Amino acid sequence: MKKGQLGVWLLGIVSLIMLMGGLNLSVHAATSDQSLARVKAKGTLVMGTSPNYPPYEFQVNEHGQAKIVGMDVELGKQIAHDLGVKLVFKKLAFDSLLPALTTGKVDMILSGMSPTPARRKSVDFTNIYYTEGEALLVNRADQAKYANKKALAGQKVAAETGTLQYNLIKQQLPAAKLTGMSSAANLILALKTHKVAAVVKGTASATAYAKNDPSLVAINGHFKTSTAQAGNAIALKKGSTSLKQAINRSLAKVKRHGWIQKRYLKTAGKYLKVNTANTSMWHYRDYFIKGLQYTLLIAVVGIITGSILGLLLTLLRVSAGRPLRWLATAYVEFVRGTPLMVQIMFVYFGIGMFVDVSALTAGIIAIGLNSAAYLSEIIRGGIQAVDKGQTEAAASLGLSQWATLRYVVLPQTLKIIWPSLGNQFINLIKDTSMVSIIGVTELIYQLGIVQADTYRGVAPIGVAMVIYFVICWLLTRVLRYYERRINHGQTV
Repeated sequence: MKKGQLGVWLLGIVSLIMLMGGLNLSVHAATSDQSLARVKAKGTLVMGTSPNYPPYEFQVNEHGQAKIVGMDVELGKQIAHDLGVKLVFKKLAFDSLLPALTTGKVDMILSGMSPTPARRKSVDFTNIYYTEGEALLVNRADQAKYANKKALAGQKVAAETGTLQYNLIKQQLPAAKLTGMSSAANLILALKTHKVAAVVKGTASATAYAKNDPSLVAINGHFKTSTAQAGNAIALKKGSTSLKQAINRSLAKVKRHGWIQKRYLKTAGKYLKVNTANTSMWHYRDYFIKGLQYTLLIAVVGIITGSILGLLLTLLRVSAGRPLRWLATAYVEFVRGTPLMVQIMFVYFGIGMFVDVSALTAGIIAIGLNSAAYLSEIIRGGIQAVDKGQTEAAASLGLSQWATLRYVVLPQTLKIIWPSLGNQFINLIKDTSMVSIIGVTELIYQLGIVQADTYRGVAPIGVAMVIYFVICWLLTRVLRYYERRINHGQTV
């Protein structure tokens, strides 16, 4: 065999080996991906969404119950039907959707999300299912003043944080003052109260708001976007190849039949038409009642668990050995030095990676752990305020350390710290509003639903303020009643 022929043969053998290796890798990758099998095994497809973006996804009041509707919802139903599973919604703030996906809280994000290069680094995307432009939403009275995006130089222009529109303002409206907000309802409220000059939204969403509110008008923003930026796709966890392929087949069928234009947008439009039929706050009383129930539940459990853990931390800090004392002190300092919102997200998304906890449970745990640190400091300060002569007298009478603490120190400590405890309990009730970021349907979350459903911004806020005031006022009266009893030497 000639050298040239030998070289060709060797090259062919090497190529064949590489090809077979590649095939083996492909087969291994396909067999190791269980994303579709997991969804089918559990029988549910969990769709993460932020339902405040009509006509994509939004909430309406139907027969006294909150219902998520919209174009994306109809698309999600079709995908779940094709997979032979049940569609389940997970409602979250838009900037919490990606953490929820990467930590396994949801199977997919279907919420008008654009497959930008930055997002592709952390998640996979399906094929684009819908493409639209970007619009400027302005007050109708300012339509002539802000006829195009160039006229917004030096003005406040707003968008939801973490969205394509937020980045477009930053890149293509550098002369404008960028304002980011966490919800569409807050954006519209800021616009209508002239806190911002314009809001940047997708054309479909901006048009929906303008049609339902005569005081607003949608203007073509003429933003320059790539095909990927202008399009919307479904986000999946990295490596979900089999699930992505199955969803892409559903998307291809939807596109082939033109169902988005023929069916889904029309269905969303019907809900938008009835969405403003009755916008009185009394009509939405069930929403506020439900939110109040969750708020009180979280607050009561948080007060109980926080008080128990706070007392335990205090005892460790004042009477335990050095290692335990250091550990308790480190916990208190760490919790007091980090924001409650971050703690809530850590419990839900961080610990949730190892233990599956519901949003409500995660919120209760975070509130309880946070309040324990603050209550510990209050109790410790009260104990240190008790005259040392009291403990010395108790010791001379033969009382043990535990008996002295129980019968001498703690009763006097309670009398000293009662006003501070009352303030902490009231603050804890207001702190429950933070759990709305992970989708707990407490009072602030329900407020957002009513805002999105009625296109009224101030009235729901006013109702929530009154409810919070009444709760805190009643709690203050109860605390003062027991404070008087304690000061008169009566047992609580």
